[in-house]
Amino acid sequence: MKRSAAFAITLLILAACGGEPAASNAQAASAPAPASREAAADALAAWDSDAPQSLSSLKAPVRIVNLWATWCKPCRKEMPEMSAWYKEQAKGSVDMVGIALDTRENIGSFLKQTPVSYPIWRYTGKSSRPFMKAFGNEAGVLPFTLVEAPKCGHRQMITGEVNAKSLTEAVAAAKAKCA
Repeated sequence: MKRSAAFAITLLILAACGGEPAASNAQAASAPAPASREAAADALAAWDSDAPQSLSSLKAPVRIVNLWATWCKPCRKEMPEMSAWYKEQAKGSVDMVGIALDTRENIGSFLKQTPVSYPIWRYTGKSSRPFMKAFGNEAGVLPFTLVEAPKCGHRQMITGEVNAKSLTEAVAAAKAKCA
């Protein structure tokens, strides 16, 4: 029975990432990040090395964490626009990081074809499901974007593709909430 459930969940995740872009579903919350996120985040490294990475290194008032994978079609589609958007942001106003749930080799091949202007990290743990849940991604779908203002506890989760407009709106909401 457990195998059937795991298989069904895998099919749902693949369906969300393999076909047409998933509908954007934004939720805003003003709750602190789950405590388990810090434990899950221990399994973060620079994509091209084993150099440990930490969300605490992101110091801007608003930070964007995008969970993605190279095999996820909507993830690949959104990244060039996210990269262009990030380049336009005032230095120090927003931190953005993409966390890949993928192998170093796949990430490297993808980034050769589609370079991005923001840092890419990779999840190095054994089970991505609890890792995604720690970021608020209960459904376990990709792409998944978290926009947060850590100082005031504002969090907005977006499932599916993001674009310049949705990123601008989410950052404006975070700044307004924490003004």
